Amino acid sequence: MAAVLERSLVEICGFGREAERRFREVTVNPGVNTPPGGLKFADSAGAFHYDESGKLLSVTSNRFIHWWTSADTVQLVEESLDTNLLNNAIRLKFSCCSVLPGGVTIQETLNNIIILICTNQTVHRLVLPHPARMYRSELVTERHMQSIFTDVMKLDLQDPTHFATIPGWMGHTAVPGAVAAWLSLHGDAHFALASPAGGITVVTLPPYNSQGSVSVVELKRSSMMRRLSGWMPTAIRGEQSPPDLVLSLAVREEEEDSLIFALCQDHRLRMWSLTEQTCLLEANMLEYMPASKGVRRLSGQGHHLRLAFSSRTGLCLCVYLAVPQRGQFIVLQLVGTDNNRYSLEHISSLFSTQETLVDFTLTTTDVWALWMDESNSAVVKYIDFEHNTAGQWNQVFVQPPPEEEVHVGVDLDPRETYLELLFSPLRFTASAIVRALQIFRRGSERILDLSWENLKKEVTQAVESELQSSVTEFEFSQEEYRQLQVEFWSRFYSCCLQYQEVESTPLGLTVSQHTRMACLLRKGFVSFLLPCFAVDHLYLSYDQYLLFEEDTPISDDPDVARDVLQLIRTLRLVSDAVSAEMAYEMEKALEYLQTPPERAAELVLENMMCNDRDGVIEDIQNKLQDIRNPMAAMIALLRELDLETDSDLGGDSPVAPGLSVRMSLSQLYGSTCAVSIVCQGACHMAMTRAQFCRDLLILQKLYLHFGDNVFLGGGAQLLQLQQDLIPRTSHLLSSYHLLKHISQNLSSSVPMDTIDVNLQHLTALELSDTPSVSTGRSVLNPQTVLELFYQTTARRIIISQIFSQQHTDSLLLWNNMISNVVQLLAQLLWPSNPGFQFPECLMANCQYTQLQDYVRLIGPWCQVNIGSCRFVLAQCYLAHGEGQKALRCFQEAATEVEKEEFLLKLTGTEDEEAAASPRLQYYNKVLRLLEDMGLPELIIQLASLALAEADDDVHCQAALWTRIFKHHLDLGHNSEAYEALTQNPDTSMQLDCLRQLVVVLCERSQLQDLVRFPYMNLHNEVVGIIESRARGLDLLTHNYYELLYAFHIARHNYRKAGTVMFEFGMRLGREVRTRLGLQKQVNCYLAALNCLRLIRPEYAWIVQPVSGSTYERPGASPKRTSDGEFSAEPSRRQVDILELHDLEKDYFLSRARLTLAQHHPPSAAIAGSVSAPELVLLLAQTGLFDSALSLSRIFKLDLSPVFDALTFKCIQLQSGGEEHQSEAWSWLAANQLSVVNTKESSATDEAWRLLASYLDRYPSTNGQHHRHVIHKLLSHGIPLPDWLLQSYKCLDAPSLLRLLLNFDLLEMAAELVLEYVDAVLGRGHQYFGIERPLSATSPPAWLPYTAIDQLLLALSETQTHSSLHNKVQNKLAEYHNVVQQTTDRRLGAQRQVAS
Repeated sequence: MAAVLERSLVEICGFGREAERRFREVTVNPGVNTPPGGLKFADSAGAFHYDESGKLLSVTSNRFIHWWTSADTVQLVEESLDTNLLNNAIRLKFSCCSVLPGGVTIQETLNNIIILICTNQTVHRLVLPHPARMYRSELVTERHMQSIFTDVMKLDLQDPTHFATIPGWMGHTAVPGAVAAWLSLHGDAHFALASPAGGITVVTLPPYNSQGSVSVVELKRSSMMRRLSGWMPTAIRGEQSPPDLVLSLAVREEEEDSLIFALCQDHRLRMWSLTEQTCLLEANMLEYMPASKGVRRLSGQGHHLRLAFSSRTGLCLCVYLAVPQRGQFIVLQLVGTDNNRYSLEHISSLFSTQETLVDFTLTTTDVWALWMDESNSAVVKYIDFEHNTAGQWNQVFVQPPPEEEVHVGVDLDPRETYLELLFSPLRFTASAIVRALQIFRRGSERILDLSWENLKKEVTQAVESELQSSVTEFEFSQEEYRQLQVEFWSRFYSCCLQYQEVESTPLGLTVSQHTRMACLLRKGFVSFLLPCFAVDHLYLSYDQYLLFEEDTPISDDPDVARDVLQLIRTLRLVSDAVSAEMAYEMEKALEYLQTPPERAAELVLENMMCNDRDGVIEDIQNKLQDIRNPMAAMIALLRELDLETDSDLGGDSPVAPGLSVRMSLSQLYGSTCAVSIVCQGACHMAMTRAQFCRDLLILQKLYLHFGDNVFLGGGAQLLQLQQDLIPRTSHLLSSYHLLKHISQNLSSSVPMDTIDVNLQHLTALELSDTPSVSTGRSVLNPQTVLELFYQTTARRIIISQIFSQQHTDSLLLWNNMISNVVQLLAQLLWPSNPGFQFPECLMANCQYTQLQDYVRLIGPWCQVNIGSCRFVLAQCYLAHGEGQKALRCFQEAATEVEKEEFLLKLTGTEDEEAAASPRLQYYNKVLRLLEDMGLPELIIQLASLALAEADDDVHCQAALWTRIFKHHLDLGHNSEAYEALTQNPDTSMQLDCLRQLVVVLCERSQLQDLVRFPYMNLHNEVVGIIESRARGLDLLTHNYYELLYAFHIARHNYRKAGTVMFEFGMRLGREVRTRLGLQKQVNCYLAALNCLRLIRPEYAWIVQPVSGSTYERPGASPKRTSDGEFSAEPSRRQVDILELHDLEKDYFLSRARLTLAQHHPPSAAIAGSVSAPELVLLLAQTGLFDSALSLSRIFKLDLSPVFDALTFKCIQLQSGGEEHQSEAWSWLAANQLSVVNTKESSATDEAWRLLASYLDRYPSTNGQHHRHVIHKLLSHGIPLPDWLLQSYKCLDAPSLLRLLLNFDLLEMAAELVLEYVDAVLGRGHQYFGIERPLSATSPPAWLPYTAIDQLLLALSETQTHSSLHNKVQNKLAEYHNVVQQTTDRRLGAQRQVAS
């Protein structure tokens, strides 16, 4: 670690960039009137540090309060470097009063913080809770804590016990700064004020928790000690100020007394005892000033007094005597004796040539002073008053004001240049910009709560509007418009400079007695003084501080130290000779990498030599000749500048024991204020050293130019300079420029959804332990990327590193702690160190633009973490959608996997990856990332690259081929996916891929691709996969059966194809009881028939499981049934052989079912499972008689049910109304009518005609169908149609007679008998189907005598049918007569033949 010079400090502005701090205002009205005269007091500032602010485990660690006073207002702010404090700013306003400069004092008790405030008319006391009493638990884990000012609004500040009016009129106090307030050990609040008439007035408030009255006493030499009810009347008579007029007061509280020290106008120091009411000591300070004769006549209006106490030195006093051109600090030690006598022992006299002392403070070892120079800039110095023989003050390098002139490059936009300067983290407070903006707008409206980006927009709009309003011409050249831009932006910039100057007015100086933290209190903000590193100290110091070799801590060798000092003086000449234009060119070369730094330095040197009108180059050459060994001096400086370290800053340090210690360490230097200080400290170091390296590089080039003229060593040293030192300096310059860029580059705000997505990506890389985006970011205070890194990552590493080397009980000394933190932060950022935490943090926080810029800046010259940089750059490209660039970077990073720690973190830790090479593990992690981001094309390309690394690893090859297959399939590259599948060496993975290919192509309906693939050596597996899925999934959702059918057809395996479709049809019949299912079943059976007809008849058969068997279901238990019961012992499966005619019958059956479902949709649910006889009935009931008859004939079923059903429908139509008629047409249309009738006919007629056609088309034995029809009609009392009677008479007249008799139709029966007898006799025999009537040569004829006898009997039983009875009898007699005659003739003929 570089040496730290505690003798010099640098100011770091810790101002936040809020537009205006949110103060809560409290107005105190003490009930007094404004004094006449309008006396105004100067503004002042001060600070209070808690007693335990240096203890890590204390709740007040690194915590302090600072304040400003102005007119009637006191602003108090409590700050913490560890946690952000809420409600930490209040503004107290005292009506009709003016707060005295130095009139605020804060003291700490065990339970309270007491604030004592003194105005020109009143004194006040505020009692606030101590931070240690505000929190119930000793462990405070929140990121934010409540300030002690949280409940200040609840206090009654008008309570008489907490304020008092100073008796008399205090408006003419001669020295308003001569005031002191303190708290006694008994709790009394004392206020000591300088009396206008000389002496001291002490106002005392009783303890806040006790009863008592206000007391006022005056300490004066004339009366020694006298209790007064008011101030002496002579105090306001305007008399000349007395010599004992007090100019400055200080108090030391002893056990039983209060010692009041008063520095008076007569240059004397007096010490008063408040208890004994006497002046115990009087000493003339001019005795300690050499040549003080002329000073005695001067009134010491600017004298000041400070006290400091320690157990080692006792009570020390520091008196500042304000003498023109001879200001002097006198440090004295108070020495006491047993008889209550005191004396002063002189310790040191310190001199200063500065004129205007603003403030000074005394510590136990040092005097710190703050002056203002002629340009109103702050000058801060400090000196050790005990061990300082030379009397030389130590430097404090205060922050210079922003440059007044802004150089705008010809290639830059003026607006962008000015905005970058205005809103960079180091130059302007937001309040200064806001006030300038209000003036520039010429408006009175206040600008509140603007975010940093919105404030930038408001400024841009205001300047552009002003520019536009001033333009009177409509046309401008580009150069004229640029000049206008520069004019108006410079005007606004000047306003900001003025307000920043006001904000930067120094008001006070504070140094913590516990942590030695020094702060400069300016009007608008507080700045912190950080210790300066050795190189920075040398480069920034004035020449008078670089006189001796002892001033150079870089080297112990006095010769090298002398050369280093001379080299530093020479570098200062070089720095002064570099113009602003050349500095800009050098900066541009570093930022845009247009030319190497060495070449840019040569160009600057050439410009210096060409424009050297003051002989600067000659002066430099003369100084160089005084350096004996420039190489050793440069090497010493370069070694000090190089932050490269071998220690592992990112390693796991030992964890501190105890929860309280760990919690305190987790908060240490974690507040927004501390983050700003640390990062600005690192930025200041980077800026200083970057300029140092620039000047050194130019000087080295100048050495080469001078050659042997300045080198005593000759060519060897020149060669070393050119080949070693110049490249090292160039590398350091680039490194510090990178650090400066990081510390000034603002981070981007990131939406929460982007953070969530990025966290998922980091999880895929197993980097999710990387800290997330800081949630403590202020809306008005945009973070630089350095602040983001420090908050989220670096602070934890740094604190662990520091406390791994020191005990947690040690004091938090500011100089040691802050220098270690800044140094370690710079080392974490140093690009040549192996740690990669900063780019990793940017990647984790989605700062992709900044990360690309970082990689761009280090790319040409940094050879460390090359692969890691390529990896994070790939991440940036992925975030911006540039996939091919990302892939190239991932590939480039793979070559460095085994060399770099960050990339080694990406190697797999899982068991399956343990055996793989680190590079393969890296590829697997990147592939997971790309999968998580959904980039299949990149995955395919990267996996193809990774295959080259997996020559000997079958498992990794299989995994990579599987990835390639999967993403080709996702992209729809079916052929490429199939090729990847065939290349997979792992059988199980190959089958998984094959199964996925089948499923996905089916879901996409890309069946042609699926069928056309050759599937070499995988044919059975494909069939098995498709069959398994076909039998395990829903039939209507997935079409695996059709796929399998097409698969077999494509390979001319028709019997397998027919088997598949038959199985499909069977399942459809069982599982899909819908019309669609029946339609599919018909198609399936038809396809199966076609397949079997395409093969030779002897092979036209398929195998079907017997009735009752089930298909095996995937995942089914082999031991139990679906009901959970144990299954029976497995038996040999019986199979049926189905031939072509069997399939035809199933096809016709399914087609009939479909026909039924089409005409009667409710029947679809049951049609699929009914048998052929049941289906015939259903078809007949529905009116589908054609289908019913066809099915009956195919399955050889009786047709009678069909005729019964049709007869019944005819009966319904015969006796029904119009409704039946309209319904009949629907089922009539479904049947094929045999006769086309051109005339209009009713549905009834068509139905009868259909019945007649069926009776003719489907004849039956003995007219069975006719008998069924007639029986149906007669049973319903329907008259028989003539055509039916004629038809049946021709078929079976005896059966018709019997039917008529059964239904008591005697008249019809009688008529039938009469006609039948006539037919037998030869009259109309053709109507009864009698081929040959009764004759001697015809066959014998017969009559149904049984039925006729029954008819005659029935006719004889009724009188109404007697005529019919007679007719029948007569007809029978006639018949018998003819029969007798015919018989006789036949017998006669036979006899003749015989004879």
